[in-house]
Amino acid sequence: MRSDRDELTARYSFPIDRFQYEAFDALDDGKHVVVAAPTGSGKTVVAEYGIDMTVRDGKRAFYTAPVKALSNQKYRDLIALHGEDKVGLLTGDNSINGDAPIVVMTTEVLRNMIYGRSRTLDDLGLVVLDEVHFLQDTFRGPVWEEVMIHLPHHVRLVCLSATVSNVAELAEWISTVRGRTEAITELRRPVELTNQYLAKDRTEDRLQLLSIFVGGAVNRDAVQLDESAIRHTPKSSAGRSRKESNRTRNAGGAQRRKLVPPGRVETLKLLNDREMLPAIFFIFSRSQCDVAAKSCVDAGVCLTTEAEQAEIGVIIDDRLGALDSADLAVLGFEQFVRQLKAGVAAHHAGMVPPMKEVVEACFIAGLVKAVFATETLAVGINMPARSVVIEKLTKFTGEHHEQLTPGEYTQLTGRAGRRGIDDRGSAVVLWSPWVRFDDVAKLAGSSRFHLRSAFRPTYNMAANLIRTYESERAHDLLNLSFAQYQADRDIVKMQARLERRRQALSELQAEATSPLGDIDEYRKLRNAEREARRFGHVERVEEIEAALRRLSPGTVVYLVKGKHRGPVVVMTSASRKDGARLRVVNKSGVSLQATAEDFDAVPAALGSVKMPSNFAPNRKEFRQEVAYRLRKTSLAQPQNTSNRRGRHDNIQADLHPVARDPKLKQRMQAAGQAARLDREVTEIEGRVRGKTQTLARDFDRILGVLEAYGYVDVASWGLTSHGEMLARIFHESDLLVAEVVRAGLLDGLSAADLASLVSTLVYEHRSPEPPPRPWFSNNEIRGRWQRIAAISEDVAAHERSAGVNEHRGPDPTFAAIAYAWVAGEGFAEVVDADELTGGDFVRTTRQLVDLLRQLAIIAPSGATRRAASQAAEAAFRGVVSDSAAPTMPQAEPV
Repeated sequence: MRSDRDELTARYSFPIDRFQYEAFDALDDGKHVVVAAPTGSGKTVVAEYGIDMTVRDGKRAFYTAPVKALSNQKYRDLIALHGEDKVGLLTGDNSINGDAPIVVMTTEVLRNMIYGRSRTLDDLGLVVLDEVHFLQDTFRGPVWEEVMIHLPHHVRLVCLSATVSNVAELAEWISTVRGRTEAITELRRPVELTNQYLAKDRTEDRLQLLSIFVGGAVNRDAVQLDESAIRHTPKSSAGRSRKESNRTRNAGGAQRRKLVPPGRVETLKLLNDREMLPAIFFIFSRSQCDVAAKSCVDAGVCLTTEAEQAEIGVIIDDRLGALDSADLAVLGFEQFVRQLKAGVAAHHAGMVPPMKEVVEACFIAGLVKAVFATETLAVGINMPARSVVIEKLTKFTGEHHEQLTPGEYTQLTGRAGRRGIDDRGSAVVLWSPWVRFDDVAKLAGSSRFHLRSAFRPTYNMAANLIRTYESERAHDLLNLSFAQYQADRDIVKMQARLERRRQALSELQAEATSPLGDIDEYRKLRNAEREARRFGHVERVEEIEAALRRLSPGTVVYLVKGKHRGPVVVMTSASRKDGARLRVVNKSGVSLQATAEDFDAVPAALGSVKMPSNFAPNRKEFRQEVAYRLRKTSLAQPQNTSNRRGRHDNIQADLHPVARDPKLKQRMQAAGQAARLDREVTEIEGRVRGKTQTLARDFDRILGVLEAYGYVDVASWGLTSHGEMLARIFHESDLLVAEVVRAGLLDGLSAADLASLVSTLVYEHRSPEPPPRPWFSNNEIRGRWQRIAAISEDVAAHERSAGVNEHRGPDPTFAAIAYAWVAGEGFAEVVDADELTGGDFVRTTRQLVDLLRQLAIIAPSGATRRAASQAAEAAFRGVVSDSAAPTMPQAEPV
């Protein structure tokens, strides 16, 4: 034990726990440590001890975190402990005091230092890897393993993790790679957790809040309540129906009850009445978080005093006072303040960081009593509550719904219970017709959170390995990965999972089979026609755009849109950045909007209606009068009533025999599920094959692609000049970025046009709705975008041929926004015109700035480097730069 341990721990007012002492002993003994403990249990104390002892020994310490928000928070925390002059911050957005003895950074920044052989590593003594369970993240996970493998061996690791069931395996792997490592596990929560179940019983018109466990066993009252619920099961699920009948018989003839999920307002009032606030409501939908907060205020919920509202006002002014009033208006500032002062708030990635920080500050200070948040709040940020409410145990992944894993449930409920304030915390799961109580109890009672490596070779990694190591050593290092360590242990489980998925796939394929024809052929026709509508007809659309701009109020045209099919009167026309937009009214007085995308040909005037003298298109009376005049007006016969491309282009699919199948909707749904499951089966099969091979062979496939493109010479084990450039590109689609630069597609451009094209390499459209037609400033830039898309297709073809994971393709959806922002357009105009959330805009723009800054270093052309630097500087302004700035530490709430 160090002689100065008492001095190092003197700052803490609370007693040191058993697991913390064990970690101290391991660090004093020169070991690496892996600490797995529940949220709020004090893992950070171990990190702080390691940092203190390292700095006292005359060496530097780095604290790494997975996200910039957490890096900023740790920066503030460490400044409060050590002073501003001893702590630095490096996140890409911020470079503050980088030579300080203690530096906080994202894990990617440290990885880049390692590959760049930075001299700052020479006197480095310790690295804290916070949230190390992120190594199972598909895209970012490999970074953690790269750091652990490649860090100089004199550097010790302090790995902090949520509770995982295989922490010993992780520690054993680190021991193999780096030397003696101690696994420190704490299962006991600092505040006892009570798992509860809340249902609304409409039979008796009351809420029922029941403990999930009583005396260590499943609560039979909750079981009986759930089994008494009247549920409707699909007729096609015969097995499920039999199970339902069994449950009914097992209920012993108890009264059947009409149970429904409790409403948010009534749930909040119940928690308030039972003194279970403050609470975090986890809702896996951004829009529903906003709806929930608004509905509470609209229902008259107010959880704050006048004094608390005044304190909230001070925090708002302090953090948001510098933002432009127009920007605040487009961000819904008035509603945001109204909710905060009522003691409720939303918190999700669609909000700009300063607004999220206001919510966090108010909640930590005890001023906001209820936060409706997505699961991103569970990552790292210190926001404990007395209660956590989980609305659903399933979430939508973008393709299908998945049940929460035990690890995710533990991460969410880890926020329940404030150490030093609450005797216990509560996790409240709401009743759902889709999830059985026994599944809820199984999840709440599970402690298994198995950490799995997501390590895989990347192009940038391959280039850096060639640049840094000899061939044999590079292959050996890949074989040292945690993924390789785990490989031989997972085969049986994966094979069993594969068999289950294959069985489910067979059932879905049988359900999707149509007696009238090939359902897959029909789906391909539908998809092809959808793609044709999405990407085709550009020249025709431009012609239609011009015609729409010439239409005057009162002109009658024929429109097919949604359920409407018939003549409409043009009320107004407007030219927007994304094209012409008409506002029309039909014979029923219903107002519709129409764009060029709604017409397959230039619309012909069928006649005209004299508009009422008092022009007021927003008033119902005005629209009804226009509709009346339309009904009374004689019109020409429309030449083509199939103006909507959806009608015209679906002709092949509509003629297909399967289109007449009376069960088409069910079969199409089953076919879609089967297609997704088929992809999953293929993925699992590939993983099973991959586990029987080494990562070194995957590495060789990566090298094969790079050699085909002229980035490496495998025989001489060296990089070409293009390979040297690739080694300095840190991006999810690194090879695509390098190929675009190499082709000169970013040369000779203005800053705004450069940003527009680079954004296609950053943005990913995730909405289920189709993206708008891409906009570029001129035909030359559009042509360059088409060449970028062609390069991407070529790279993807090489990847498929080589058996390498395909990169994410470019997406032009953000191009117009990037152009406007870098050209100087205001935040309010950009976000409002493009119906984009502030948070999405800020996050994408910061990613754009990051790639532009890389291009300002690695682009071969000096003019391109200058344009990239100018574009990055122009983009990093206003709410974007303000969102990146770390706020200084504040006093802890009493």
